[in-house]
Amino acid sequence: MSPDEYCQQKAAESGSSFYYSFLFLPAERRRAITALYAFCREVDDVVDESSDDMVARSKLGWWRQEIQAMLADAPTHPVSKALLPHMSTYQLDGAHLMAIIDGMEMDLNQTRYLDFQALQKYCWHVAGVVGILSASIFGITNPQTRTFAEKLGLAFQMTNIIRDVGEDARKGRIYLPVNELQQFKVTAADILNAKHSPEFVALMQFQYDRAQALYDEALNMLPPEDRRAQRTGLIMAAIYRTLLKEIQHDDFHVLNQRISLTPIRKLWLAWTTYIRG
Repeated sequence: MSPDEYCQQKAAESGSSFYYSFLFLPAERRRAITALYAFCREVDDVVDESSDDMVARSKLGWWRQEIQAMLADAPTHPVSKALLPHMSTYQLDGAHLMAIIDGMEMDLNQTRYLDFQALQKYCWHVAGVVGILSASIFGITNPQTRTFAEKLGLAFQMTNIIRDVGEDARKGRIYLPVNELQQFKVTAADILNAKHSPEFVALMQFQYDRAQALYDEALNMLPPEDRRAQRTGLIMAAIYRTLLKEIQHDDFHVLNQRISLTPIRKLWLAWTTYIRG
């Protein structure tokens, strides 16, 4: 199996909404974004699939060394081998890859965030940086597009947080800011015990409104001259915003289930967004 095939398999197996947005890219850019996505999956899986924090830290340390080796033209892992040719082509910054690893390590260091400002720092590492790297692969002529991509990454991550409240709680993590739980009179114990209540619904509606506002802010930042190149990001946004609406329509029953869109619906959203340009 070639490095590119390894990354393709990693992306396809994930069933992620992002995978559907990659389908409409030219082959070279598709290989690049698939390699980046596979890297994100690899380091994310280190934390999610390890029951021992010391083992997870050790593996993340290995990935830091592997990125350094890749930047020195000596990668050993299929993902870094696949990513290397695209680093210079699309002016990808190795420091951004390191920042993603730092974000994964944050999950080992803390399970609560006091306020949205603290949560934003985490989101920048695990999603904002990914947005910037992705936009570079899709094509940028106006520097403001990086700001658009960073903001869109934050919107995606807030969508993930809303969708995964119950799943994260079962891992002992609560990303919803502590001060906002207090504001809506929802306790950490309520989240951990999967207590669906009017207070919880109000809290989640607040998160929903903020996420939708973030999408609006991001889309308003996209320069017209880069809109066509950034269609992949727009496809992602269409899929994720539809998912958000489904979650709201289901009255935010995210504590005991994971709400998702069918593959056919994701593909339809991807296609209709692509042809609109």
